Amino acid sequence: MPKVLIVDDDANLRELVRYVLEKDDLETAEAADGRSALEILASERVDCVVLDIMMPRLDGWELCRAVKREREIPVLMLSAKGQAEDKVRGLDIGADDYLAKPFDTDELRARVRALLRRYRLDGTQMLKIGRVVLDRESREAILGDDRLSLPLKEFELLLKLGVRPGTAYTRDAIISDVWERDYDGTDRTVDVHVNRLRERFPEEHSGFRITALRGIGYRLDLTP
Repeated sequence: MPKVLIVDDDANLRELVRYVLEKDDLETAEAADGRSALEILASERVDCVVLDIMMPRLDGWELCRAVKREREIPVLMLSAKGQAEDKVRGLDIGADDYLAKPFDTDELRARVRALLRRYRLDGTQMLKIGRVVLDRESREAILGDDRLSLPLKEFELLLKLGVRPGTAYTRDAIISDVWERDYDGTDRTVDVHVNRLRERFPEEHSGFRITALRGIGYRLDLTP
């Protein structure tokens, strides 16, 4: 059963979200601030995070960044702020979806279910991308009978792009998630790693291609 971590300093809202998600037989955990959420993430299995932006100790922006640096799980930002710039900022730092308060509870349920499906949570450490299977535990790529050990950043880059096929990622978003915020190189490093992945996984064998988007970044597309 997937577990959703609900992070909000409003106890009443946490209770509402918990009640709504448990209708879908989802297990839940709760935290009143970002620091407490990180402690739960460090000690428990969590499959999705629903978090508020304005919180004490560690706000939703920083918590989202921390989650995406450490875990490949979906994040839904939940905030009273409905301005377009807040939504854009949230998506830019790695959030998978954004829902403004007050929200429709059925829409919340639908969005969480969609995120869990998108991340293909099946209780294993495997992610299938085209004809390639990524083993998160061993950090190997499996194609047929072959197992290939990838350099760490290549593995994380392929995982980042492959979790959501068809989704465009900016170079800045990729650097933030894969190389983290303290990276002091250039965005050309992303291009170099993408080219290495293309060489390792030709489209005709792997069942996917990594598409360059001029002026934006990259997108992974599944192919027949």
